[in-house]
Amino acid sequence: MTSASGWHIGVAIPARNEESLLPRCLDSVRQAKAELQSLACHALTTVDIVVVADSSTDQTAQIAAKILQASGKAVCIGAGVVGTARATAARLLLERHPGNLSRHWIANTDADCVVPPDWLFNQLALAELGIEAIAGVVSVDDFSDFGPEMPAKFKATYLIEPGGGHPHVHGANLGVRADVYLESGGWSPLETAEDHDLWRRLAMKGVRRLATSAVTVQTSGRRKGRAPHGFAGALIARDGTAA
Repeated sequence: MTSASGWHIGVAIPARNEESLLPRCLDSVRQAKAELQSLACHALTTVDIVVVADSSTDQTAQIAAKILQASGKAVCIGAGVVGTARATAARLLLERHPGNLSRHWIANTDADCVVPPDWLFNQLALAELGIEAIAGVVSVDDFSDFGPEMPAKFKATYLIEPGGGHPHVHGANLGVRADVYLESGGWSPLETAEDHDLWRRLAMKGVRRLATSAVTVQTSGRRKGRAPHGFAGALIARDGTAA
């Protein structure tokens, strides 16, 4: 891989009433940042983190600000719409780093997720190969809100091809180069399926997309999510029980 010292990464994290899970998310993102910058080829790669607390009634924003300090920014909005929260985070990241958009990568995750130490490195490795947008996969940290058969159900229905390709699109694990993000129109103000919407518009623009299991995050297995018909709803559908 060629030197990536010219890259900047913006990590966008929407959050709503996530004071209990947000610290582990931010700790994992900061670890991924440290892991990346410990490599000689990425010693000069910069990373910024923005948390958008959307319609939170707890201490989400205050906790984010305390953890991030100079390494990022936490803001509050009252939209109650995940697409708007993601768009706000992306806009702030671009404003905070008005550099070369073709060397600015926007890595998206959610406040209830934990990213692995190689999360940022793996995305930049693909970006260096010319990939302009990446859809990763998710694993689930805990199925205790469901029955004992749920882990097997999830494994059987969450399809990943032998070569690592897959049909999934998660806002919790979606990376995109800033220039093509803007050219596609960015995140739409949708309450749900904002990830599929952006992925579709990227395809319409001819963006070089890759759906790969090489980029993964761990998300919570809760029954009650923050977005209507989001990942929690998908788990409930697999479980075959009422919410």
